[in-house]
Amino acid sequence: MSDPRVTGELRYSQDIELEGMLHARILRSPHPHARISRVDASAVPEDVVVLVPHDVRDLGYYGCQIKDQTVLAQEKVRYAGDPVAAVAATTPERAEEALDLIEVDYEELPAVFDAAEAAADGPLVHEEIKLSENDAAYFGLRPQQGTNVCHRFRIRHGDIESGFGEADVVVEETYFTAGAQHAPMEPHAALARWEGDGLEVWTGSQTPFNTRMDLAGIFGIPEEKVRIVCPPMGGSFGAKTFVRLEAIAACLARKAERPTKIVLDRDEEWLTLNRHPATLKVKLGAKRDGTLVAKRVECWANTGAYADCGPGVAQKMGFASPGPYRIPNVWVDSHAVYTNLPPNGAYRGYGQMQCTWASERTIDLLAEKLEMDPLELRLKNILKDGDRYCTGEIMHDVHFAELLQRAADAVRWNENRHGKGLCVMLKGMQTPSRASIAVEASDNGNYTVLCATAEMGQGARKAIRLMAAELLGVEVEKVGFPDPDTDAVPYDTRTTSSRSTHMMGRALEKAVEDLRKNGRRGYGEVVDEGGLDPDTGQGVASSHWHQGAAAAEVEVDKETGRFSVKRLHAPVYAGRVINRPGAELQNEGSMIMGVGTALFESVNFSEGQVSNANLSDYCVPAAGDMPEVLTHELVEGERAEVHGLGETALPPVPPAIGNALHSLGINITGLPITAESVLDAIDRRDEERTRSTLPSQEEPATEGVAGKNGARRTYAVAFGISLGALVVGLLLRSRRIAAAKRLVPRRLAR
Repeated sequence: MSDPRVTGELRYSQDIELEGMLHARILRSPHPHARISRVDASAVPEDVVVLVPHDVRDLGYYGCQIKDQTVLAQEKVRYAGDPVAAVAATTPERAEEALDLIEVDYEELPAVFDAAEAAADGPLVHEEIKLSENDAAYFGLRPQQGTNVCHRFRIRHGDIESGFGEADVVVEETYFTAGAQHAPMEPHAALARWEGDGLEVWTGSQTPFNTRMDLAGIFGIPEEKVRIVCPPMGGSFGAKTFVRLEAIAACLARKAERPTKIVLDRDEEWLTLNRHPATLKVKLGAKRDGTLVAKRVECWANTGAYADCGPGVAQKMGFASPGPYRIPNVWVDSHAVYTNLPPNGAYRGYGQMQCTWASERTIDLLAEKLEMDPLELRLKNILKDGDRYCTGEIMHDVHFAELLQRAADAVRWNENRHGKGLCVMLKGMQTPSRASIAVEASDNGNYTVLCATAEMGQGARKAIRLMAAELLGVEVEKVGFPDPDTDAVPYDTRTTSSRSTHMMGRALEKAVEDLRKNGRRGYGEVVDEGGLDPDTGQGVASSHWHQGAAAAEVEVDKETGRFSVKRLHAPVYAGRVINRPGAELQNEGSMIMGVGTALFESVNFSEGQVSNANLSDYCVPAAGDMPEVLTHELVEGERAEVHGLGETALPPVPPAIGNALHSLGINITGLPITAESVLDAIDRRDEERTRSTLPSQEEPATEGVAGKNGARRTYAVAFGISLGALVVGLLLRSRRIAAAKRLVPRRLAR
């Protein structure tokens, strides 16, 4: 059977067309923070439909977790790219021309871009923070009114001060991860039309029911009056969650009384949603034998101008930051913080990469200070079945030690640790969570699966069809799976958090059992209970933990800072594999994105403006960037449940590479790891080594002229050595930078 993705038969959101359809474009603010004093669209021709702030002023606020968004900016714009107006015309070109005819006057306001600075002080991005009624606000939100913190999550486990008091060795470091663009092959696209007082939207979305809920709230109509159809997506990685273009398309369609479609230009993707830049400060204490006794973590997740699902990202970043270790005393403060940057939201790993980078880099710092093998230190403290995590929940079906050992064995850890690094991580699945599915039988022996799981290239549709075929005892070709349609399929939380195969597989078993009883249609539903107290972090963080590890081997040119990843291996616990080719591709895709995060991906800004919003200046991984050897393992368990693995192999990749560099004395705390940051780390290492070999500069105890002259000579020699080392170092540094510019590929030299 031919694959429609290969033949070109597959229809994506941007391919959907309706008779009489108009094409829309969005006018965006050039300023990161400003008052709107005038919007004048009088020069736009009458045959072009124009939407200005006044047209949507009476519509409701929306937001999946915090209600802070309007269809168009009203009194203020809050980031460079904030939608101010929109137009719809018969062709995309005519719509683009009309944008140039709209005049907007702005009064610029002070802006803030750094999350830690915005949390402590700085101009308010929103004067008031209102909670959402959307099902995506499934946990206790703690906005800090009068500040830029839209959510604060805490873990309070044990006595942190006593814990550090017991420690023989303490390490402390601050880490930074840059924002990243999802860069799916297909850009955001949405098509809307009104049928009487009912709204229909075709959109590539991972969250059809959440999108329906927010659109119903915006227009003040019952949810049953909103129909969301989700064609397959040409990639998403978290970008196509919740309301993006749908509200603007719907407003234009209502005003035009014609179907209206928006397809973003590539540069607009950077203005729509990115991954959270984050700053994490970690303090870790241990006994002299390596037993961990205390960990303190502070996280600042930069959620941009609108919260989106940033509160959820900060919460998961917070509860996963202790790592898969037994630590009796843990204190975590994680904040989702407003700034005047484009919105940041769900991204493959959902906060896990940022906290794993910080947590696992710190483990290696501690191992160095303890003069202990990093593998030994991890295995000494790793969680095992029956252990209690710092959230209070009991761990089950745990394979961290096995995964870590498999990673170490793949790089021959015991033979030589030089240039090698390890990482192990745990990731939570959304909890609580609900999934439901229906199976219908036809007279010709075929079956139809009615399911809200969205297909975005991850192979979920095939996996669910394979499970249904096995349960029904038929060939997979006899099982159909139409596009999710909220008018036809039962409710599902959403296609996020690597939860679909795990949740839908269990619901499917119930649906097939029900079908056998009823004959024509079967229905199944599963509900996972749980959740955390946002003020103490106690409860059930995840009903189903995703587990992974990675090992990397690197080689560094100390003259240029250029380094290459020679080998990368990632074992992931899969429980039971349903579709092996699809599962393998998930692992490989995650690892490739992890390489991009580690080596060069960064959304760059100049005064709040994105300065690399194109796929020339923003580099995604290509074949030439891959390690010489890239391998992975799908680890299965006997009679195990299906485990989600769509994100698990991404977060451990950057820290494994960072720890491999650290084994060479190159301590990197920020992502991405550029050639220049490696040179800086080499210089710091060499300066520390030089200082450690200098003669003692303490003045001799002998009094008198001879003693004083001897001391002066000692100081003079030491000063001469230090000055000489500084001059030589600067000369070498300048030569290295010049060499780096000549020799390092653009992807690594940035």
